[in-house]
Amino acid sequence: MIEALQVMLSYAILRRALAVGCLVALLAALIGVSLVLKRYSMIGDGLSHVGFGAMAVATALNAAPLMVATPVVIAAAFFLLRLRDNGHLKGDAAIAMISSASLSIGVLIVSLSGVNTDLNSYMFGSILSLSRADARLSLILGGAALLLFVLFYHRIFAVTFDEDFARATGTRANLCSTLLAVLTAVVVVLGMRMMGALLISSLIIFPPLSAMQVGRSFSSVTIIAAAISLVCFIVGMLLSFMWAAPSGAMIVVVNVVAYMIFALVGYMKRR
Repeated sequence: MIEALQVMLSYAILRRALAVGCLVALLAALIGVSLVLKRYSMIGDGLSHVGFGAMAVATALNAAPLMVATPVVIAAAFFLLRLRDNGHLKGDAAIAMISSASLSIGVLIVSLSGVNTDLNSYMFGSILSLSRADARLSLILGGAALLLFVLFYHRIFAVTFDEDFARATGTRANLCSTLLAVLTAVVVVLGMRMMGALLISSLIIFPPLSAMQVGRSFSSVTIIAAAISLVCFIVGMLLSFMWAAPSGAMIVVVNVVAYMIFALVGYMKRR
């Protein structure tokens, strides 16, 4: 396996994919803990479908996908928060509405534009689609998102467990919720190129759920989730390279296996 890793790292495109993927996996796990605890984890799935529609528009216009998708997905995150806060729609209903609409629009645009586009690379991801410019932009955006999470960690912690109490103590809960939505949007856009619109939400959901089987505090769950996400991503990439399997699907399968292992360990500890 070590030899396979050395061979994989000899390819520049795989080195770029590994660097960007590790950063995205780390961010997804950190943000995912709060989203899962707030019962809003499926926002990643909804935003990924918005990203698919935005990338379809970018392809039809011959524009840079990341430059188009990033502001569109961030705007969709704001819209979802607004719907939730105003009480017009429940969170899951709003996500389902935007998800299905965006996916349909994206498929129609790709089909009617006449552009020769492989939908599988959008739906399930393709590491070969990550150009040098995309990798550079992804690292810049991902680094900025990670810095924001670290700076606002304590406020995000407060908002995650009790927004009303956080407001009472002077925390700007709406600002923190908005920041969380923006960070989620950035993670979704950056991860879609490798994981695809249908699989990127798994990076947000599985590592936190695995960590919650053994962690007993917010900080411990966050650290364990980050470690699980990084290890699962690297192992998934390596197995994908060794077996010539789709990278996104393999990473998800490794996360599923990790969840089963941690669930068993948590069960044994509780006994």
